[in-house]
Amino acid sequence: MGLDEHSPIFIHPIREIYTESVMSIEFTTSGELERRRFMSLAAKGFLGVSILPWAIPERVHGAGLGLNRPLNHAPKAKNVIYLYMSGGMSHIDTFDPKPGAETGGPTQAIKTSAEGVRIAENLPLLANHANKVAVLRGMTSTTGAHQQGNYLMHTSYAQRATIVHPSMGAWMTKLDGKFNPTLPGAVVVNGGSRHPLAGFLPSTHQPLAVGNPNEGLRNCRMLKGFSEEGFEKSLNLSKKLDRNFVEKYDLNKVRAYSNMYDDAARLMKSKDLKAFDLSEEPEELRKSYGDDNFGQGVLLARRLVERQVRFVEVQLGGWDTHQNNFTRVPERTAILDQALSALLSDLSKRGMLEETLVVLATEFGRTPNINVNEGRDHYPKAFSCMLAGGGIKGGQVWGKTDKEGREVVDQRIEIPDLNATIAYCLGLPLDEIIYSPTRRPFTLSDKGNPLTQLT
Repeated sequence: MGLDEHSPIFIHPIREIYTESVMSIEFTTSGELERRRFMSLAAKGFLGVSILPWAIPERVHGAGLGLNRPLNHAPKAKNVIYLYMSGGMSHIDTFDPKPGAETGGPTQAIKTSAEGVRIAENLPLLANHANKVAVLRGMTSTTGAHQQGNYLMHTSYAQRATIVHPSMGAWMTKLDGKFNPTLPGAVVVNGGSRHPLAGFLPSTHQPLAVGNPNEGLRNCRMLKGFSEEGFEKSLNLSKKLDRNFVEKYDLNKVRAYSNMYDDAARLMKSKDLKAFDLSEEPEELRKSYGDDNFGQGVLLARRLVERQVRFVEVQLGGWDTHQNNFTRVPERTAILDQALSALLSDLSKRGMLEETLVVLATEFGRTPNINVNEGRDHYPKAFSCMLAGGGIKGGQVWGKTDKEGREVVDQRIEIPDLNATIAYCLGLPLDEIIYSPTRRPFTLSDKGNPLTQLT
């Protein structure tokens, strides 16, 4: 496979010289995965940038653009597990209960392991982990439509007909590379067909979409009766047939198509393929996450970040509770509560929580007013999200709504601010400009500012 400055294992000669001048390190074969990480951290520590600017000519830093957002020179987070509650999770019935208020309904608040922090009774297991999490009650959005809200949360940009912006996982691999050259840099579980994925970024940053986590990675095993020799002959024949076309049309999209085959063949032969096999986990641990697709998807996320996949998103739908909110929300929260609590406990026991940022997000909240169908409608003015691990200080609440949950009255958080906070925890460069194919400049979280006080 041809290498260029965008390839996951490419090391620029100037970067090599710089590395050797900083310190002498003997890289072993097993240490190859950390080589890119070292280069990134060295640049952050000594030059205050995420990646040396001369190594990647198509990027331009944001100096002089009036942004100048803070950089995290000592990030703790290496990976992200992103739990997305599709449909609009009710803040009043989860992280921002209003017992006694007319808008609170029957949902009561319970004490947690964090002094002074109360959450809804629908999350009893998570209450035991509140000392690990930061609850964000000041979230607000500019759109109350599902598709547009989902897109905004994933990209920090309003949806447009002329361009698709990258999601956070694609931004992460573009700006900081992959750690494991065999596995994909980002994975989306149960993401649906409307996920923005890599957007306008090259296909090398496309997150891998996984449907049923219990089925492992499908279509990646050799057909019965097909030998290794026969497989190699078929690959070589395909390359010969494509050679003239590839040489004549030496374009990014054509090269990406060829690289896709190379990456797939490499993964088929790799031991890392076992990362997708949940049967490798003890039965008791699998049950602790829940036997539904979401719980098993969260367990898969832990297995993947354990093998240096940078960003894993798992979606749980069903939060669009226009009817029977007080029946349907407890059903959804039971699934979420079990899986999220198991994840926080599992990561803590394995010593992985400090380097893994856990994000819980949704596109908007639900109306404080309860409709005639005992439901809550779309409400972008105020809602809640959550962060844990990855350098986030646990046991805290950021943002406040009024006594009925209608308005953010303190510490307002817009969606680009949340995404900027995720990037800050990872040490990603917030002001680094990436150009779309039409040469329009974009940054990771638009103009969002990170909540550095949470770390």
